Order: sequence, then structure tokens, then C-alpha cells
Amino acid sequence: MRMLDANPPNVDGARETVRRTIRDGHRASDVITRLRALFSRKDAATELVDLNEATREVIALALSDLQRNRVILKSELADELPIVEGDRVQLQQVMLNLLRNASDAMSGVDDRPRQLVIRTERDVDGGVRLSVQDSGVGFEPDSINKLFDSFYTTKGDGMGIGLSISRSIIENHHGRLWAQPNEGPGATFLFSLPCAVTKVTDAASRDLNKVSNRKHAARST
Repeated sequence: MRMLDANPPNVDGARETVRRTIRDGHRASDVITRLRALFSRKDAATELVDLNEATREVIALALSDLQRNRVILKSELADELPIVEGDRVQLQQVMLNLLRNASDAMSGVDDRPRQLVIRTERDVDGGVRLSVQDSGVGFEPDSINKLFDSFYTTKGDGMGIGLSISRSIIENHHGRLWAQPNEGPGATFLFSLPCAVTKVTDAASRDLNKVSNRKHAARST
């Protein structure tokens, strides 16, 4: 409204704001739809997912909030990471939740850099692994088994459902989500997923081509 009320009106700025609002509205709708499907036990909207590409999209989405909280983000994404199969929106929601939790865990830290590392790598069992490491307050060792329980939270304004939903999503993808304390300050949250089956159907082949085309487009820009 301020852009349109300016003299002369900033039409281009207003148009870009509307475009971002529509984009975010569609994303919110997708998240709600996929979460409803998860808890109504409907089949997930599976596709072949490049975890590195999905991670980059989440970083772009979360970057402004992280910068506002003075978080130094470092990404370490493994080359030639195997493709996984799953619901892209649900997996990205898990990543976003882990990033925001890590940022919140460092919100009161002022005696050291608020450094966050998001990393992808091959897992020891042949799958893929994503980890989010922070330099925050960490957690008590005796609470590690409670972290993923519904309505358990260490935040003053937390609801205690984010990690519980995240665990349900990862387990629904035949994976595992867990946490571990760092050797230094903070904690690391990790999830692992199996690779996509090696037998590729025609439909899956088309999905792989889409992934490859998105990678090529990203490199070109």
C-alpha cells in the first residue's frame, strides 16, 4: 500500500510484493495439505528429490530470518548425492523446522558466533544424511529421549509439536531422525533417508530429467 500511495506510485515494487505473497500463500497451502495427508494416513505425493537442491531452496526461504537473528549460516552439500524418493514439501518442512530450532537455540548466545552448519552426505548404510549443527545452548543428556515427544518443549513459547511432526514425516519416508550433543557448545539434529530404488520406471525417469534440468538451470543462473 505504501508503494502504491507513493508519488509516483512504485508499481514495480508493489507487483513484486504481490508475486512473493502469492508464492508464499501457495507454499503455505502445500504445507497444510501435505500435513493433513500425513495425519489422515493418505499416500504421500512422492517424487524423486535432489536433497541438495531441496536444501538450497529451504536456505533461500529461511535466510532473512536467520540473518535477522545474526546467524552465520554455512552449507556443506556433498557432491553427487544420491536421489531420494518422497514428498518434497514434507521433507523441506522438516529442514525448515530444524533450521528454525537451531536459530532459536542460539538466540540468547552473545559470547560466541551464532554459527549454523547444514550438511548433506552419504550415510554409512548407503542412504543419505542431512544434519543441522548449531552452537547454541544444547540440551540436557536426560532429555534426549523426550525431544521428539508430542508437546515436549524447552522453549518458553514453544508448542512442542515441530520435532514430533518432523519425526513422523521422516519415519513415513522409511528414515530416521535423531539428535546428538556437540563436542563443544550446541547440538546437532540429523535425519537419514534411503536412496531411491535403482530400478527406474518411465515416470521416474521423467522425474530424474526434471531434477537434472533444474540443476542445469540453477548452474546457469
